[in-house]
Amino acid sequence: MTVATDRRMTLQEYLNYDDGTATRFELVKGELIPMSPATWLHLRIARNLEGTFNREIDRLGLDWEAFQEPGQQTEESSARRPDVAIVPSDFVDAELDQSAVLVTAAFFVVEVVSESTATADYREKVAEYQAIGIPEYWIVDPDPFGAAKYIGSPKRPTVSVYQSVNENYQVIRYQGNDVIVSPTFPELNLTVAKVLNAGR
Repeated sequence: MTVATDRRMTLQEYLNYDDGTATRFELVKGELIPMSPATWLHLRIARNLEGTFNREIDRLGLDWEAFQEPGQQTEESSARRPDVAIVPSDFVDAELDQSAVLVTAAFFVVEVVSESTATADYREKVAEYQAIGIPEYWIVDPDPFGAAKYIGSPKRPTVSVYQSVNENYQVIRYQGNDVIVSPTFPELNLTVAKVLNAGR
């Protein structure tokens, strides 16, 4: 579903847009796309990953930060809101009083799949994040909503890790008690089960 406007929005108009409600939007090729409210599990998974990544960033002494739902510009008039993104601290420091939209590529993004976002997460966002050069993209699919061609058959809860190799994504899918191998955080000891159970 898109929101009807008189014309396509620019990124700057999107940053200043307020419809007077608490509705969250992504901007896709100038059109506002409302985001459905997340499930509690969805929120817990995102919160847990944000905390896990920030602890690993601190342990490694990196000048990065993980945030839930920052904006990520993907095209001239498109901005996504990944569930978790790892961004450079110096960018945040320089933009503290600005809308939280990254105009350069994040180091790492995560999308937690919901029924309404499955197609975008597995098709559109893969292409967009690859095109702007995000090195690592996780799709966390706990229910699962992804088509069998993305997660196999029979369908099972899956974490798909997309890594940029020669500017193209290669994907490895993890399920059950698999340990997820992260190119960004190779020492991170995190299983699919722990991610999908929100760290419990």
